[in-house]
Amino acid sequence: MLTLASKLKRDDGGKAGRASGASDSTHRVSIRDRLLTKEVSELEAHLPSTCKASFPDEDKLHHFRLAVSPDEGYYQSGRFQFEIDVPEAYNMVPPKVRCLTRIWHPNITENGEICLSLLREHSIDGTGWAPTRTLKVHHLH
Repeated sequence: MLTLASKLKRDDGGKAGRASGASDSTHRVSIRDRLLTKEVSELEAHLPSTCKASFPDEDKLHHFRLAVSPDEGYYQSGRFQFEIDVPEAYNMVPPKVRCLTRIWHPNITENGEICLSLLREHSIDGTGWAPTRTLKVHHLH
């Protein structure tokens, strides 16, 4: 599991270096990455025991996987992998979520695309993406 404390320490170390006169423009942290540092921590703290987040690259909080193993219902005993990519324009645009496990579900296409108004930038029914939503909201739906 990702150790956010170590990432925050590394980030703080970079800030100290810049404060002492180093001006490296490649070290700027995007709004997305600042939001994700907090949101990933909250996500991991609130994930139910049937879900597990994994980060292929700990330095890229904007790309991760979520493994879901329902313990009740029609999909009980299944294991489903989702890939989440958070675009640079986050939180003005929703994350891209794709199901990597082949499954029959009315909201998941054969290609793994998720069809939920919550994940759309614009929605007819008004329940689409809003900048006030967070990653934590997604795993609950």
